[in-house]
Amino acid sequence: MGTLNNRRSFLKITGASALGLSLLGPAACKPAAIDRKSFGVGLQLYTIRDAMTADALGSLKKLSDMGFKNLELADYSDGKFYGFSPLELKKIVNDLGMEILSSHTQVEAAGITVDNAQKMADDHAELGVKYCVQPWVNEPDRNIESYKKMVGDWNEVGKIMKGVGIQFGYHNHNFEFANVDGIVPYYDIFMAELDADLVTMELDLFWANKAGQDPVEMFKKYPGRFQLLHFKDMKTKEAPFYDVIKDDVCSVGAGVIDFKTILASKDIAGMKYLFVEDDNQGNGMPFEELEISINNLTTKILV
Repeated sequence: MGTLNNRRSFLKITGASALGLSLLGPAACKPAAIDRKSFGVGLQLYTIRDAMTADALGSLKKLSDMGFKNLELADYSDGKFYGFSPLELKKIVNDLGMEILSSHTQVEAAGITVDNAQKMADDHAELGVKYCVQPWVNEPDRNIESYKKMVGDWNEVGKIMKGVGIQFGYHNHNFEFANVDGIVPYYDIFMAELDADLVTMELDLFWANKAGQDPVEMFKKYPGRFQLLHFKDMKTKEAPFYDVIKDDVCSVGAGVIDFKTILASKDIAGMKYLFVEDDNQGNGMPFEELEISINNLTTKILV
């Protein structure tokens, strides 16, 4: 009799459970939605520079809705960022559930110098960034003499930045890896003469690959020197070249770079943050291309 009662109770419970599932419908069987922001994916805003010029607030809202967590800026002029004061932009971004972690000082310009470093340092400190990065060297300055002077200056800039709690950094393209009279500037000048405590390297994986470099081998040779990584993919593997040709950029995970293998060595690199970037702005469809990148990162690459 006890067994029969137990069986009746079991059937009532399971029947009620089945009814509950049927009332909930297909949603009851769906896995929980992925919290993309929990992955800490960053974006270099140079990727959407035209959209930021047209509608900065709307563009930032789109990024937050897509699940980006961290931002790296690419518009600084006269103490303002995208036309906003440091505190204004900080509040806008924080209210959207994102953080401003880094800033490229001036893109495709003279960038940060010893003369303007304190002003830039103070403005970026008010913004609350952790990193301030020199993103570019103009073509006339891509010679051994200029590189050596710049590296010396950047060590001084690094001291100024460190004084306000910011880590200074350098972002590469592919031209730094070109052999110039037996000297490879990236290795023989930048890595050799930059103070590792004052200037970290933001390794752009696309440009390093285009120059024929192996990021994992770079990490092993210079452990701890790469706190920031730029993630962008390339459609084809080509012979190394050193001109800045952007035609081959594609969404992260849509090309041939093995990001999972690179990430397996992130502790050796000293990596703390990654930023997606697309120099070509998604060939006119930046947000569509960014959706592919963040989806691949959060479902295939970072898992």
